[in-house]
Amino acid sequence: MTDLYVNHIASLMGVKDWQVRHCCDLFDEGATIPFVSRYRKERTGALDETQVAEVKHYYLLFADLDKRKSAIVKSIEEQGKLTDELRHSIENEVNPQTLEDIYLPYRPKRKTRASVAREKGLEPLAEAILSCKGDTPEKIAIKFLNKEVSDIDDALSGARDIIAERISEMIPVRKDLRDLYLKWGTVVSKVAKGKDAEEDASNYRNWFDYSERIDRMPSHRVLAILRGNAQGVLNVKVDVKEDYALERISRRVYDGSKRYPYPFKEQINSAIDDSYKRLLHPSVENETLKAAKEKADLESIKVFGENLRQLLLAPPIGQKRTLAIDPGFRTGCKVVCLDEQGNLLHNDTIYPHPPVSEKVMAIKKISQMVEAYKIEVIAIGNGTAGRETEAFIKKIALPQGVRVFSVSEDGASIYSASPVAREEFPQYDVTVRGAVSIGRRLMDPLAELVKIDPKSIGVGQYQHDVDQTLLKETLDNTVESCVNSVGVNLNTASKHLLSYVSGIGPVLAQNIVDYRKENGAFAKRADLLKVKRLGAKVFEQCAGFLRIPDGDNPLDNSAVHPERYALVEKMASDAGVTVSELMKDETRRASIDLSVYEGDGVGMPTLNDIMGELAKPGRDPRSTYKVFEFSEEIRNIEDVKVGMVLPGIVTNITAFGAFVDIGIKQNGLIHVSRMSNKRVSSPSDILKIHQQLEVKVVEVDLERQRIGLSLIF
Repeated sequence: MTDLYVNHIASLMGVKDWQVRHCCDLFDEGATIPFVSRYRKERTGALDETQVAEVKHYYLLFADLDKRKSAIVKSIEEQGKLTDELRHSIENEVNPQTLEDIYLPYRPKRKTRASVAREKGLEPLAEAILSCKGDTPEKIAIKFLNKEVSDIDDALSGARDIIAERISEMIPVRKDLRDLYLKWGTVVSKVAKGKDAEEDASNYRNWFDYSERIDRMPSHRVLAILRGNAQGVLNVKVDVKEDYALERISRRVYDGSKRYPYPFKEQINSAIDDSYKRLLHPSVENETLKAAKEKADLESIKVFGENLRQLLLAPPIGQKRTLAIDPGFRTGCKVVCLDEQGNLLHNDTIYPHPPVSEKVMAIKKISQMVEAYKIEVIAIGNGTAGRETEAFIKKIALPQGVRVFSVSEDGASIYSASPVAREEFPQYDVTVRGAVSIGRRLMDPLAELVKIDPKSIGVGQYQHDVDQTLLKETLDNTVESCVNSVGVNLNTASKHLLSYVSGIGPVLAQNIVDYRKENGAFAKRADLLKVKRLGAKVFEQCAGFLRIPDGDNPLDNSAVHPERYALVEKMASDAGVTVSELMKDETRRASIDLSVYEGDGVGMPTLNDIMGELAKPGRDPRSTYKVFEFSEEIRNIEDVKVGMVLPGIVTNITAFGAFVDIGIKQNGLIHVSRMSNKRVSSPSDILKIHQQLEVKVVEVDLERQRIGLSLIF
């Protein structure tokens, strides 16, 4: 990474150059974001995980920019137009848009009006008009008449075409117009001709005749309007005051110290007007909409990433013997029994609901399964027939201590039909796999949800409309962050969970699973080096995030990295105890003077982390699961009345509000304006995914099946 990029990244982030430089050096060495943020704090100045991820984003962005620069230099060089000054401008540019502006005059073009005029030999006439050399443009134009240029008007028209194109390629002109459009532009949306009566157009009715300043548009509105435009339902444009635009262009075209006689100024003004209307406005309008979308993408993806983080880090119920039910009416409820590790022990189907209504048989089967498999918890999917099934199960005389939970089904059907599920349960159909997924996600949401494409989990906003590359980068970083912050049991984790551990990936994850099958459980972290293709570099990246409960070394069940084991052993030895005793004795740990152990790349950030881990080895950082009960007053939307106060669970957060499950098929929406009596800049500042709360019903629209909720009572 060059100093140019390092300095620019540091300036953008408000951090020191050396912090960015060391981060980039670590990335060059193959380090991952979790590893850098956790185990290389001294080298990065203790940049947190979000900052390290931001550096990584720019690191990849500028790597792509370098490739683009090379392609541009090669193209201009092949044209024989590359000067030292031009090369310097290209090599020292950090803004992708400005880089394209520099390249614009040299970009191979299809035939244009200006190129046709140049072929007719009219470029000298254009130069003469711009420099005001000669009596009048008309008199100069006479010299350019030939077989291809029939008269003076034809000559002047061609010259203006050349001037107009040249103006459209002026970097200051394009920059000024971009600033004008982004600050003062108004997005205008109209229904496309003949689309207002189409059924699919109803989703866009709010935008059939709409306008708003682009700098004031929230991300969800930008994405909605642009989606309508992409689908041909809406016609979208950006309006600015033409006089302002022409004034900004003229200010750049004219040299204030130079006199422009009227005949020449008339020709130049005409070219400016043409350049704006024919070339600049369409181009800058597209760039403006693109910039607005990119900004909206970033905001939407940020919301998606935060929602996903909260969902993945939802409290686990833990290793409990679980009976899981995928509810249904006509096809029955698929029931599975799982052991503490989530292994499938038994499956069956019950029909407690109409049209079959075999309630007695269903009660008998559930009671037998609970007893036979020593069930501790029951997980019920919250989809179709979920509330009815939950009510039915709660009426059964279950053994004392057996708890019943409603579990989100989002993504379960995606998982059950996936290659991952077929590989796990090749002999079972999708209904059994779906029920297993419901049970496992109660036991450990993180371990189960990593098997599902995050876009299918249902916690995003316009996820299919945003930049898919950036979305994937963000979601992958989020999943990796969550997995590594919790830590992974090396001896029980699936290959899917292992693949998200720092430095491992799918191939090595499979190799680890294969090693376990052939050799049994890992006794110590160092045994990872015996796994096929897992070398010292990968070991360095992954070891600190893998846990071995009850292993040979107590530190193997902590986030202390093996590279610091000798340091911990010295601390214990100096304190006159074993490592195990040091981990158990808070008084001993408190008496240690950490400054004694600083040096050789180890500073106070690492030492404080080590002491924190010695105090809580193997502890899950996630909160504990809370029992939740929906209101028994409502079963469907018809039961919901304005004024009711109901318990609910937040299921999704967007830029405009939060969706809440109140125990029926339709989720309610708390609009951002109904979250507080004060202005709320972002719903995520107020609410979190899976947060339990009480809401007030303020609107029920039976026709559109929508429920409006409020946090303001």
